[in-house]
Formats: sequence, C-alpha cells, structure tokens
Amino acid sequence: MELLYYARLMRRHWPLLLLSLLAGAGVAFAVTTHATPRYVAGITMLVSADDREGSLSTALQAGALSQQRVQSYAALLTSRRVVGRVAGTEDVRDLQDAITAGAIPNTTLLRVTVADSDPVRAAHRADALGAAFTRLIDEIERPTPKSPPTVRVTVVDPAEVPQTPESPRPPVDVALGALIALLAAVTGLVLRDRLDTTVKTAETLQKVAGSSILGVIGYERDAKRHPLILRDQGRSSRSEAFRSLRTNLQFIGVDRQPKSLVVTSCLPGEGKSSTSANLAITMAQAGWRVVLVDADLRRPSVPRYLGIEGGTGLTDVLIERARLHDVIQTWGQQGLSVLPSGRIPPNPSELLGSRGMRSVLAQLTEEYDMVIIDAPPLLPVTDAAALGAICDGALLVVRHGKTRREQVLRAGELLSSINARLVGTVLNFVPAKHGSYYGYGYGYGYDAAVQEAPPEAPQPQAPIPV
Repeated sequence: MELLYYARLMRRHWPLLLLSLLAGAGVAFAVTTHATPRYVAGITMLVSADDREGSLSTALQAGALSQQRVQSYAALLTSRRVVGRVAGTEDVRDLQDAITAGAIPNTTLLRVTVADSDPVRAAHRADALGAAFTRLIDEIERPTPKSPPTVRVTVVDPAEVPQTPESPRPPVDVALGALIALLAAVTGLVLRDRLDTTVKTAETLQKVAGSSILGVIGYERDAKRHPLILRDQGRSSRSEAFRSLRTNLQFIGVDRQPKSLVVTSCLPGEGKSSTSANLAITMAQAGWRVVLVDADLRRPSVPRYLGIEGGTGLTDVLIERARLHDVIQTWGQQGLSVLPSGRIPPNPSELLGSRGMRSVLAQLTEEYDMVIIDAPPLLPVTDAAALGAICDGALLVVRHGKTRREQVLRAGELLSSINARLVGTVLNFVPAKHGSYYGYGYGYGYDAAVQEAPPEAPQPQAPIPV
C-alpha cells in the first residue's frame, strides 16, 4: 500500500520531478565547467629496519618496531617540519591541506598523495615530499649523531605525472547532481504530503468521516462563473458526477430513506450551495418533486445561482408574515420548487431551531419527494446543527485540498452529538490529475440525438425507489 501511495504521489508530480532532475543536472554541469581541475600525484614508501649487524632477533624487534611507527609516520608526513621543506615560498597550511597520507593496512607501506591544479607540479611536490621525509627519518632515527639509523624509509613507487584530473568529472558530477536534486524533490514531496492534513483522496475522507462517499465532483475552470450543470445540455463531467450522486442517494438504507436532506460543509467556500442547487436540479430532471430551501440565513447564495428574487422567503414564513405557498417559486423547465431565504434576520439560529421551522419542514416533506436544504457551514455557526437535528439526514461537502482532516472529524462529532444522521459525504473540486472518478467517464452510453430516458419519479407519499 505504501509503494502504491508513493507511486501515485510521484505520478501526480512528475513535471516537478523532471524539472528538478534537469535543474540538478544543469547546475552540476555549470559548476563542473567552471571548476578548477584538481590533479593528484602519489608516491609509496617502505618503512624498514636497518639490520646492519645481521642479528635475527634485532631485526625482528626492529621490524615490529617499524610497523608500530608507520601510523605515527603518516601523521608526521603532514607536519610543518616536513611540509616546510617542500613549500618554499608557498603557505605551509595550503600545502598541508593538499597532502593526504596514510598507512596501508597490515603493511609497513606509506601512501602519500599531493593535489594541485598543475599535474607536473603535483608530481614534483610528491617526489620532493618523499625525499624530504626520507632525510628527516634518517636524522631522527639515530640513537647518537654518529650511529646508523635504526629505521629506514625508501621510496618504492615514485610519482608519475597524472594525465586526467581527479575532479571535476563531468559525467559523474552531472549524474550525481541530477540524483541529489531528484532525491531532494522526492523527499520534499513526501514530507509536504505527510505534513499536509487536507483531504485529497476519497479513501481518506471515508476513513476520517466514518461515512460513505456518495459523490466525487471534479474541478472545472468555468465552475465559478457557471456553477450550474445546465450548460452544454448537461453533458459535462460534473453533470455526470451529480447524476451519480443522485443515484447513490437512493441506496442510503432501504428502511429509512431520507426525505429531507441538509447539505452543509465544514467551512465556507467548499461548494455546499452549488452542490445543493445542482443536486436539486438533477433530481428534478429525473422527474422527482423537489424543493430547494435556502436556509443559509447569513450569506444566502441560492437566489444568485438560480437568478431568482430572494427578498421574500423562509424568514417571512417563520415570523408569520407570509404563507409558505406564496413564497415558493418554480424554476426551470423541470419545475424545480425553490424556497429562498428571505431577509437576513438577527437571530438565524433561533429561527432555524424553532417550532415554526419544524412545521415548515413537516409540510414540505408531505408535499415533496425530496427536501434539499442549503445550510450554513457547521463549524463557524450552529445553524446547520439545528437543522440536522430535525431533518432525516445530513450531507457533508468537503473540498479537495482545502478541508482538513481534523475539521471533518469535528464536523462528524458535532452531528453525532445532536443525534443527526450523516448519510454521506461529497468530495468537491477534485482535480482531473487525481484520476477519473466517474466510472466509465463521460460519454459512455450517451448520444447527442438520443438521450437516456429519465427514471420514473416516485409517487407523492411513497419513499424514493431503490
């Protein structure tokens, strides 16, 4: 499952990964092109005992002693006393940084390398360093000034002028730069995705909400200017998604079919009003008697979406200044009934939780097959919770990439605390790059000249057929 998750993540962001790969390779190539070449020349020296007396025991002791001294000789090679004899007018510290010395394991051999921008100078300095170190050991490894040295250092492999630089190596450096950039991009993507708590998949939404996913609505650029699904004769991917949502609503419990549905969201801007309007239109297209109630008494949007007058409506009925049938409007060729919000009151929560609202809802459920209520968001205000307590069910709209998991969890807990029935969720504004969520996709089984006949509408008093 983790491998599948990473594969999908990489596939969604492959342009960024490709850009990172090219950028890393380009930067590495630029750095390699302008970098100063670095040539390395080396010598190998043998540390041995000077057995001039021919004593076997003395030779063995001296050999063991010379092996023990090899490690200290490696450190002595980069000392100021040795390097100073080679540096001349050059800074001793700079030359020390260019020298690398070490003992070859399990031997009495020393390997010394000198790096320089000039290959000839690198070889010359390596040979000079070997000669200087040989003379130094000859001086310090004498018991007395006139005694012969007990340890000798001999250059067994003199330096050769290097033909190719050790660095830069364009093919290797470019490949390494591209790999580092790619790994950094992948790490950043995984870290960002792990730290991002917004809902981006239907699986995540179902797990957090603990409820079924009834619909996945795709993102369209023109959805903000044209929120309704009537354009293109209803033959868009969003139209098909709402038809799928309408169908899924029919399978929410055989014995307890909802006739009044509150459509809400966690926060503003998640598309709950457009979802309410389009769901009502889709049901009306199927021949159902549907009434769309704009119960967002704080920021009503339904009149603007449908292009109707919303000055008189629900609030006037609740304060008994108008009768219900006088304020319900008929919209569209399908005969969709719409109850606008009316004037914005100072006490919306009290009105929506009043007995008058219960009476209005009871009357609407008697006369219509489905009552769809557009309610305010759940978390900022309590209006939707008050409606959820008196309706048959609630539909939670979640915006892809914006709504956070903890917000969905809080919304579910709020509905559960008032014994409201969360019938399902809708994942809204899903980008097309996250895959097709519309079954066979738009166009399967449709023809411009022959349209599928709408399903038979339910009878007035009967539940929605399954």
